[in-house]
Amino acid sequence: QVQLIESGGGLVQVGGSLRLSCAASGRTFSNYNMGWFRQAPGKDREFVAVITSTERNTYYGDFVNGRFAITRENDTVYLQMNLLQFEDTATYYCAVGASVASPDYWGRGTQVTVSS
Repeated sequence: QVQLIESGGGLVQVGGSLRLSCAASGRTFSNYNMGWFRQAPGKDREFVAVITSTERNTYYGDFVNGRFAITRENDTVYLQMNLLQFEDTATYYCAVGASVASPDYWGRGTQVTVSS
């Protein structure tokens, strides 16, 4: 059974940092891309970042503007988030799949709340 277990969310002040982790288990993910999406209340889910399976290329949503960094170690993916803003408040979901546009597996989400 595939599981994606996220951790690292929480409450942080504007300008602060958080590091999200997502550990995948249940099968081999070496050929899968791993990434993050987020969804704020009342908004659609949006793409945050992805790291590709073999080349480890990274891609980010336009809003990131150099503030986030995605990395991967085996079947665990990390999202280092710096200079967090109010607008970054959302539930962050880990996603794994052959296609970035349509992930095969989703985590349950971890809440990130940015406050003043």
